[in-house]
Amino acid sequence: MLDRSSENAAMPFPAPLPFDVVSELLVGMRLVGLNYRRIQISPPFGLGFGGAEERAQFHFVAQGTVFLRRPGEPDQKLEAGSAVLLPHGSGHDLVSEPEVPSREIAAFCAAPLCRTVGDIKECDDSVCRSKDVVIFSGCMGFELGSLTPLVAVMPAVMSVSTLLCRYPEMLPMLEAMEREARGERAGFAGILARLAEVVSAFIVRAWVESGCGTATGWPAALRDPRLGRVIAAVHRDPGRDWTVADLAAEMGSSRSVFAERFLDVTGMTPLRYLTELRMRLAAQWITRDRVSIEDAAHRLGYGSQAAFSRAFKRVIGHAPGAMRAGSRAGEAS
Repeated sequence: MLDRSSENAAMPFPAPLPFDVVSELLVGMRLVGLNYRRIQISPPFGLGFGGAEERAQFHFVAQGTVFLRRPGEPDQKLEAGSAVLLPHGSGHDLVSEPEVPSREIAAFCAAPLCRTVGDIKECDDSVCRSKDVVIFSGCMGFELGSLTPLVAVMPAVMSVSTLLCRYPEMLPMLEAMEREARGERAGFAGILARLAEVVSAFIVRAWVESGCGTATGWPAALRDPRLGRVIAAVHRDPGRDWTVADLAAEMGSSRSVFAERFLDVTGMTPLRYLTELRMRLAAQWITRDRVSIEDAAHRLGYGSQAAFSRAFKRVIGHAPGAMRAGSRAGEAS
């Protein structure tokens, strides 16, 4: 049973974001497990996880101790009950001891447990099973909707241990994961996959809700109550014909004061921010939700499909039709 009641108790937390801003920003968040593995392995071992662009990696240690090893960074010790999310999908290793060489996880034989979960067992028959390490690991599709700008400023590793004293309600989820991973009861693989998605989403929400740590730029705008109201309003209604005067009114200031403050904090003008938000949403609608290009343009307030397509190509780098064709080709392959 996990006992984290005193862990990180003295850790200071940044100022939280306003509730309405957090609610608006998290509406589009999706964390979907693509490939999970339950791993039971006897030390010594090294598991290599190559980089996966636009994919997040999740690890939960149900039994034993491992070290998270990343290039150029100090090793991070993960004990039983630890969960970490690597939102950037960068390459890393899980090892039994810091100096142990790693072997790519894809090289291990995985028996299918269900559609998205495989079972890896590399156990030494001469070792007591209580000495084995049990890990539940997953590669996730990480879609944040209007939260996309936050991905770049998220820490490389987001650990649940830093959140437990502020969010104790996470503890029962971790305890359930520990029981399911170690007990291997009927249906445990599907239950673990769902719990991993919930815990990962909770980690992201807690980080955003807590003020995005020490991240600057866009998160700094969210921490500013007046600018936060503006951003929430824009995300709530991106298709509105917003003007700088409208946005300044949301903040309760003059146009010049608002525009200067917005540029200083976010590094971009208000209208550029609005355009980039619209195009990110459009890209998701077109590729993920099968929304027609004409409908996406209409939803986002564009009077013509041609004007929308020009803005889309300027921000995304591809015409909307080319992005849709590329998405379909990827699915077919």
